[in-house]
Amino acid sequence: MLKLAVNNEAAPAVSPQRRALLAQVHIARKSLAMEEDDYRAVIEQITGRKSAKDCTDRELSEVVAKFEELGFRPFGRPVKRRAMGTSKTVRKARAMWISLYQLGAIADGSDVALEAFGHRQLGVQRLQWANEREGFKLIEALKAIGTRHGWDQRLSSKLSAAEKVRTLKERLIGAQRTRLEAAGVAVPEALAGDCTGWPDKRLERAAAELGQLIHEHLKKD
Repeated sequence: MLKLAVNNEAAPAVSPQRRALLAQVHIARKSLAMEEDDYRAVIEQITGRKSAKDCTDRELSEVVAKFEELGFRPFGRPVKRRAMGTSKTVRKARAMWISLYQLGAIADGSDVALEAFGHRQLGVQRLQWANEREGFKLIEALKAIGTRHGWDQRLSSKLSAAEKVRTLKERLIGAQRTRLEAAGVAVPEALAGDCTGWPDKRLERAAAELGQLIHEHLKKD
């Protein structure tokens, strides 16, 4: 009779230090809103490996250090505020970044996280140093994130600048409601209904409140 050999050896225990490092790597990826390909590219660049679970503890520490360079804030460390500049592109990028956070498309709506995203997209250390071509590339990348999460970025060239901004605000609220409804989260009556004609301040308050509901739901998942 053929006997099957059974390996009863237990899997090696993972040390608390390694668990903490792996947690930091994955939290950093979420905080920096990194796409899968970008995330794995950083790991491979630093360690030569394809996955964080295959890295040594020392390599994981090096990966975390790299994410810190890109703007990640490890547990308990204070945020270092840096001026990003006040150019038209920077202002637009900041407004879009905050809206993407309210939509739940990114995990961190801070300026630090935006700077890190800009660094990955453009290769510049500071957004205020980006030229016009790089600024266009950044805005298009932010638009692409919004589109992937249901925030339609297509606008008629016949609209004025103010009309374009208002249209995007109304669409953002629509995308937020859709996301909440898909998750089974009830939208408060005050934030429901046709938002066409709402004053700009009301649109902004509604987007902020809906964003808070979205992130409260995400924390429960």
